[in-house]
Amino acid sequence: MKILVTGGAGFIGSALVRYIINNSTDSVVNVDKLTYAGSLESLTSVAEDGRYFFEQVDICNEAEVKRIFAHHKPDAIVHLAAESHVDRSIDGPADFIQTNIFGTFNLLESSREYLCGLNAEQRALFRFHHVSTDEVFGDLGHGCPSFTESSHYNPSSPYSASKASSDHLVRAWYRTYDLPILLTNCSNNYGPFQFPEKLIPLIINRAMKGDTLPIYGSGNQIRDWLYVEDHVEALYKILTQGTVGETYNIGGFNEKKNIDVVNEICSCLDRLKPKKTGSYRDQISYVSDRPGHDARYAVNANKLNKELGWYPKETFGTGLEKTVEWYLNRL
Repeated sequence: MKILVTGGAGFIGSALVRYIINNSTDSVVNVDKLTYAGSLESLTSVAEDGRYFFEQVDICNEAEVKRIFAHHKPDAIVHLAAESHVDRSIDGPADFIQTNIFGTFNLLESSREYLCGLNAEQRALFRFHHVSTDEVFGDLGHGCPSFTESSHYNPSSPYSASKASSDHLVRAWYRTYDLPILLTNCSNNYGPFQFPEKLIPLIINRAMKGDTLPIYGSGNQIRDWLYVEDHVEALYKILTQGTVGETYNIGGFNEKKNIDVVNEICSCLDRLKPKKTGSYRDQISYVSDRPGHDARYAVNANKLNKELGWYPKETFGTGLEKTVEWYLNRL
C-alpha cells in the first residue's frame, strides 16, 4: 500500500511512519505542516528510504491536499494531524478549531472526491483511518467502568471538543457518503521523541535541570498510559485488518495517578542518574489546578484484543524505563 499519514512529523505520527517503513513493504507519504510540535529529526532513520515521501503542507490548504492526492494516489489515509495540548487549547482555542475541525473536513472532502475517481477494486481497498483521543468522552469517577466504544461524548476542554467534533464528521461521512472509515480513540501516549510540553518529558527535563516538578492540584488525576510503539502497532493492525465503519479503543491497561507517574519518573532517575544528595522527589511542587481538569480517563480496549488480537507489549514500568533512558541519552 501507499499510506498517507497526516501529522507524520509529530510524536505519534513519526512513530507510525517508522513502524510502517521498518515492519512492512508499504510506502508512506508524510504530510505535515511542521508546527512547533513537529520535527523531522524523529524521522532521520527512514528519511533516505525510497518508500518514504515528505510533503510540508497544512491540511487546511484545500488546493495542496488535492494536489497530494492526485500526485501520490494513496491507498489509505491515517489522519493524525491535530493540535493536541489541553493547556494551549485553553489559552488559544482558535487553532484547535481550525486544524482539528476544518482540517479534518478538508481531508474528508478531498478523500471523497478522490474516491470517486478510483475503480471498483481500488475503492474496495481504500481506508480513511481517523485517530482520536479518549478525552472526547469527558472524565470518569473513581471506580466507574472504563470508556467503551459506545460511551457518550462529553468533552471538557476546547481540545477535546474539537476532537469530538472531528469524530462526528468522520462518522457522518461514513453514514452519508459511504466513505470507508476506521476510527480509534487512544489513551495517554508516552515514549521517545515526545514534545517536552507533555507530562513525562516535561518532568524528566525539569528534573535534570534542577527545576521544580509542577503537579496540578493534588496530583490524583488518573490517566491510562500507552507506550507509543504499542499504539502505532495497533494503528497499523486496525488499518489493515479492522472492519470498515468500526471504532476501536486503544489503551495501555495502565491506570496511574499523575503524582504516581511523577514519583516513578523520579525513582527511575534516582537509579539511572542519581543526584549527589537527596532524591528528585525533593523537587516536586504543587500548583493551582488546570481549569476544567478531568479527574480520570480509562479506556476499555477489550474489543481490539478480542477481534484483532492486539495487546500492549510494554508495561508502564518497562515503557517508562525505556523512555527515561532515551531522554537521558539526549540531554
